[in-house]
Amino acid sequence: MEFHHHGYVRTDPRIEPAAGIGLNRPEELPDEVDVLIVGAGPAGIITAAQLAQFPNVVTRIVERRSHRLEVGQADGIQARSVETFQAFGFAGRLIDEAYQLTDTEFWTPDPENPRHIVRSSTTPDTLIGVSEFPQLIVNQTRVADYLAEFARNSPARGEVDYGYEFEGLEVEDSGEYPVAVTLRRSSGPDEGAARVVRAKYVVGADGARSRVRASIGGSLQGDQADHAWGVMDVLAVTDFPDVRRKSVIQSGDGGNILVIPREGNFLVRFYVDLGEVPEDDGGAVRATGIEQIIARANTILRPFTLDVKDVSWWSVYEVAHRLTDRFDDADSHPGARRAPRVFLAGDACHTHSAKAGQGMNVSLQDGWNLAWKLGQVLSGHAPEALLPTYSDERRVIAKNLIDFDKEWSTLMAMRPEDFATPGELEDFYIATAEFPAGFMTQYQESILTAGSEHQGLATGFPLGKRFKSAPAMRVSDAVRAHLGHHHRADGRYRIYAFADADGSELNAWADWMLNGGDSPLRLFTPPGGDDDARFDVKLVAQQDYHDVDLLEVSPLFFPRLGPFRLKSYEKVWAAIPGEDIFEERGISRDGAIVVVRPDHYVANILPLTSRGELADFFRPLLNEV
Repeated sequence: MEFHHHGYVRTDPRIEPAAGIGLNRPEELPDEVDVLIVGAGPAGIITAAQLAQFPNVVTRIVERRSHRLEVGQADGIQARSVETFQAFGFAGRLIDEAYQLTDTEFWTPDPENPRHIVRSSTTPDTLIGVSEFPQLIVNQTRVADYLAEFARNSPARGEVDYGYEFEGLEVEDSGEYPVAVTLRRSSGPDEGAARVVRAKYVVGADGARSRVRASIGGSLQGDQADHAWGVMDVLAVTDFPDVRRKSVIQSGDGGNILVIPREGNFLVRFYVDLGEVPEDDGGAVRATGIEQIIARANTILRPFTLDVKDVSWWSVYEVAHRLTDRFDDADSHPGARRAPRVFLAGDACHTHSAKAGQGMNVSLQDGWNLAWKLGQVLSGHAPEALLPTYSDERRVIAKNLIDFDKEWSTLMAMRPEDFATPGELEDFYIATAEFPAGFMTQYQESILTAGSEHQGLATGFPLGKRFKSAPAMRVSDAVRAHLGHHHRADGRYRIYAFADADGSELNAWADWMLNGGDSPLRLFTPPGGDDDARFDVKLVAQQDYHDVDLLEVSPLFFPRLGPFRLKSYEKVWAAIPGEDIFEERGISRDGAIVVVRPDHYVANILPLTSRGELADFFRPLLNEV
C-alpha cells in the first residue's frame, strides 16, 4: 500500500482522500446520475465499489430493503473471489473470520449395513499450485459489508441508498441522461412516493425476479429439475464426526446431504435432499417445514443423530437452471443495434443450484467486469465501444456455469446404486475442481484479449485467463511478496516487463515507453498528474535482488506521484532463487511484456522488441490525450 505521497496521513490509510464528487456528495439521491445500480447484492455492491474509485463518475446504488442485508443465503467463497478481495484490500481480514475449506469427506452406505453411513474417502479442497488463497465459507453479508466499506473509503465516497424499489425504465434515443428510471419509496416517512431518476447507464443487479430485466424485454430461459432440497443454518449437538468438515453424504435409503461448516466454529449449513418432486406438485414441496427437514437429516445421518438447538435461517428450493436471453439492452428496441444503456448482472442473468458455491462468486466477477469498463468510459479514458464486451464475455461464462451445475446437481441428487462406479461423485468433484474455484474462465480473442501469437513467451500466463500470481522480491526494500497482490482494484492496466538476461532489450523498451511518440505512456497518460495514472508498469529482473543496481534502472520504473512528485519504489522486482517466477510461469529468458487488464485477466503478451504492436493494442481501448 502506497500512501503519504500527498502528505503525512494521520488516520487509517485505507481511507483514501475524497476527490471529485466525493468532496461534496449529496446525501439525497440526485435527479441525474451517471450510473444507477439497482440491487445491493454481490453483483451490485462490487459494481458500486469499483466505480467509487472513479472520482468524477456519479454512481448511486438503490436497494428496496430499508437497511443492510443481515442474513444472506450465499456463503461459499471460491479462491478466485479471495484473489478479487485482495484487489479490494480485505482478503486478509475476511480469511481471519471465515471458515477455511481444507478437505471434503465423502460418506456412503456401509456395505455391512446399508441403512448406516461410513466415511469412504477424503479429497483435498486446497488447489495446490493453482492459487495461494484458500476457499472460504462466510455469510455474504460480510462480503457486502467489506465492499461497502471499500466504496465508502474510495475517492467518490460510495454509499447505498436504502428504501427504493425499482418500478420501471424507459430508454430515450437522445439526451445526456437517456434512461428515465421510475423508483418508489419502499420505506421511510415518504413510503409509497414515486420519483424519476435519469441516468446515463443502469445496472440491474436485482436478482432472479429482476424487474430491470423485464423492463428491457428480457427473460430467464431454461428448465427446472424435478428435485427439491431443504437448506438450514443451525446450531446443533451431534455425534457425526465430520460436522466441522465439508462432507458429501449419500445414504442408502434417505437421500443425500451436503454439510458446510460455517464461520465461528459452531454454525453449520445442511443441504438436505427432499427427493423427487411430482410433476403435479404445483410448488407444494416448498411448504415443507423445518421439523420435516431436520427429521429427514436424521434419517440420512444414521447411525448418527442431529439435535438442532437453534435455526438461524432455512429455506426449501427446487433446482432450476436458467439463463437470461440478454445481458444488456442493445437489442431491446426496434431498428439497428445500438450501444447498450442498461446492463444485467448476477442472478438477474443466471440461476442454478446453490451446492457448488457459484452464485455469489460468478456474480462478483460479473460486476467487476462491467464496473471498470463503465468507469473508464464515463471518465473519458475509454471509448463507448468497450461496453459491449461485457455481454460478449459474461454470456459465455454464464452458459458454462449452467452446463457445469446441471451435471453437478444431477450427481448430487443420485442414489448410490445409480452410479456407474462407487467413486463417480468424488471423481467428478476432483476432475472439475478448478471450474467452481473460478479458474477456468478464459475470455476469447477480442479487442480486450490478443491472439496467441506470442503465448510461448509466457506459457504460465494463458491469454484470457486471470493473472496467476507468483512470489517475487521487491528490490528497494528486500520484501518478498506475491506480485499479483499489488494489483489493486483501481481501474488501471498493468504492464509487467520481464527482463531479458542482460537487460539490454528491457532498457531499449523502457526508453521507448518514456520517450517514443507512439508509446502508450505518451498517447494515453494525461499530463500534469501521476506518471502511472493509466498504467502500472513493473519490472521483474531475472537475477537475485542483490545484483539489481537501482541506479541503472530506467526512470520508467520510478514514476513520480502526488503533488510533491515523489518517486515510487514499488515497481522494481526480482526473481527469487528456488521460486523463480520465470520458471514458475514459463517466461522466456529473452524477456516478455505481459499486459493485464484492470480485473486481473491477461490481455496481451509481447516480446520486448514490440513497439507499435503494444500501442496498437491499446488504441481501441483508450482515448488519446
